[in-house]
Amino acid sequence: MRVMIAEDSALLREGLVRLLADEGHVVTAAVGDAQTLLAAVAADPPDIVVVDVRMPPTHTDEGLRAALRIREGHPGTAVLVLSQYIEGRYATELLSGSSEGVGYLLKDRVMQVAEFLDALERVGAGGTAFDPEVVRRLLARSARTDPLHRLTPRERDVLGLMAQGFTNAAIAEQLHVSQSAVEKHTNAIFDKLGLTGTAGYSRRVLAVLRHLGAAGTQGLPDRA
Repeated sequence: MRVMIAEDSALLREGLVRLLADEGHVVTAAVGDAQTLLAAVAADPPDIVVVDVRMPPTHTDEGLRAALRIREGHPGTAVLVLSQYIEGRYATELLSGSSEGVGYLLKDRVMQVAEFLDALERVGAGGTAFDPEVVRRLLARSARTDPLHRLTPRERDVLGLMAQGFTNAAIAEQLHVSQSAVEKHTNAIFDKLGLTGTAGYSRRVLAVLRHLGAAGTQGLPDRA
């Protein structure tokens, strides 16, 4: 894939460049701030952008805002966001539009090279990849206010893996159950969350959004 990297830490940035080059990817640009990233994407959109949330000049959310602009202006470019901390509103903002080609990982996950590369390739292919710890924290928070308490423990497991971007087949492999069992759990989740009649929307995306705190469901049908 053709990859752009936006990371203000020169050490991590160069490490990513070497790692991706060794894996056969082409790094078309490696920059240290969000504005330079936006200019580079506008000039030559890559297949995927890997971007840190906090970047100069304020080190708050410049990278996240750049990622959202890229998703809006260049829908063919996937976005994998890296963050040092779990910041729930960023995850919901990323999922509030199209669910294709988007990921949110903690930087610690980059140190797990195989997991990072798997997430990169999954997002680059149009899928999703959300850090398991991010999903766990957000599910715990949202369960206090959502109808999610109606889900069984197994259904929560399925939805948690769904939020990480796994397909039904991959979920079945993770949980050591049949794919038909996963499909039954998925349909039960949709029923319990009131998502059986959401024409024009992906029930899978709506279910994940509700798990992530419902911040991204504004303007979407609420049938729960």
